[in-house]
Amino acid sequence: MTTHPHPVDHELIQAAAHVARTRCRGDNHTMAAAARARDGRIITAVNAYHFTGGPCAELVLVGTAAAQGAYELDTIVAVGDRDRGVVPPCGRCRQVLLDYFPALKVIVGAGDHLRTASITDLLPESYVWADHQLDAEQTTPLSTS
Repeated sequence: MTTHPHPVDHELIQAAAHVARTRCRGDNHTMAAAARARDGRIITAVNAYHFTGGPCAELVLVGTAAAQGAYELDTIVAVGDRDRGVVPPCGRCRQVLLDYFPALKVIVGAGDHLRTASITDLLPESYVWADHQLDAEQTTPLSTS
């Protein structure tokens, strides 16, 4: 566990809450996410729910950030529509966020008990995809004979 507390980025929470309040309508978009890029920009996104499955707001945000040239994110938060407040990332999102941004901080908690945790604290003893990929120089081609 991380022993140094990280400050809570209230501006980020406000940005996600604003998007949840103004852009989430009906059952297709029920969650908003906001992330602070390393350069200070705030990037926002909403989920795309569908009965066959659909990306969570955090995953849409990963693509939106890349489309805007933000490849390094510092902190992320998700907020539910209908004033549900901060919602922690699901297990799939935790794994994807860890793989894309191993130093990412995530705002979790509720009401006056918000805190900022490292993604590694939210997914302890996790599988790190990059740790299990073979380096191209270490692999040997299969023989075709």
